[in-house]
Amino acid sequence: MKAVFKITVLLYLFFGIAVESQKISDSALMKKAGLEIYDNPDHTIEIGENLLKKDNDIKTSIDIYMLLSTANIAKRNFDESLKYILKAKELSEKTNNAKSQASVLISVAIQYQQMELFSKSLETLDEADHYLVKIPENATEKYIETARSYAIRGMIYKSQSNPEIALEKFWISIQNFEKVPVKKTTYSNMSVVYYNIGYCYLSLDLIDKAQQAFLQSVNYAQRNHAKSLEAFALKGISEVYKQKHENQAALDLLLKAEELCKNTGDIILNEGIYKEMSDNYLAMGKQDLYRVYNKKYLEMSFKRKQNELASINRVIDNHNKETAVKSKKLSSSYQYIRIISIVLASILISILLYFIVKIRRQNKTFQKEIQQIIRNS
Repeated sequence: MKAVFKITVLLYLFFGIAVESQKISDSALMKKAGLEIYDNPDHTIEIGENLLKKDNDIKTSIDIYMLLSTANIAKRNFDESLKYILKAKELSEKTNNAKSQASVLISVAIQYQQMELFSKSLETLDEADHYLVKIPENATEKYIETARSYAIRGMIYKSQSNPEIALEKFWISIQNFEKVPVKKTTYSNMSVVYYNIGYCYLSLDLIDKAQQAFLQSVNYAQRNHAKSLEAFALKGISEVYKQKHENQAALDLLLKAEELCKNTGDIILNEGIYKEMSDNYLAMGKQDLYRVYNKKYLEMSFKRKQNELASINRVIDNHNKETAVKSKKLSSSYQYIRIISIVLASILISILLYFIVKIRRQNKTFQKEIQQIIRNS
């Protein structure tokens, strides 16, 4: 089930890649790179790295970094992906664009969710909410970013074995995606969400609803010609057939899924396909084929874990960096409070001393007057 929630990468897809200040050829390259992210991520990375060498404005640089991050996620290269998305986050903090800041933060949350750093992901989503409320109502960007945010929350709940709560979040996500005027921009994202809805229904043993959700996932993937997403959805349907003990039907779908994703280099997808194929061959008593695909599954699983471990160091470094910044701010605040406290204390002491001296002088005056009255009496 590790592969189930990790296909969220396509939620990265919608970010503004219209490069207004660049030449038309650069805009065309960005569009081409975006379309090839999942079927040819290496080419996307090549285009993105070449575009980074140019003199770009902040908005364009953010878009390129997000593009590179997404392409590396497609390759399951979490370390490189995190590096680029954190650079996008650093740049977005220099802008006053609520949409851009929300979009980048949600993409960072997706990264953390994929790495199973759920608390960090939720913390980042909460931070993104502060910018989401600033986006005008009925704005396309608000619908898309809200949909992405709820989708990630749903995936986290699903991973924590709370399918009922996850479904609530997923349906809110779908409702927001459906409000987007240009539907084509949401097809891939909706395919991802329906895929996850399918697995929620599977975990609740609602087989028919699960199959309907997976078919919706296939439908939306095909509308955007997203082969890898279609492969994920077919894998989901194969699990429905496996539960019905229709192992050959499941294998037919898995073989088709394997063909669809052969050029993507998606470790998680391949891992899931090989795992399902080995399970079905084992159920059918085909030991030789079971061993072949179980070995492939273990190889993909090992490779994925190595990639995940490599990215942990970057997460730790980034966490230490954020902690140092917060510590510096707290230290500065403490120094400021300390100075104010000293100044206020000095003022209060001065006032107190003034009144003490004044009262003493008055007492001396009163004593003299009393002594004078005593003498006169």
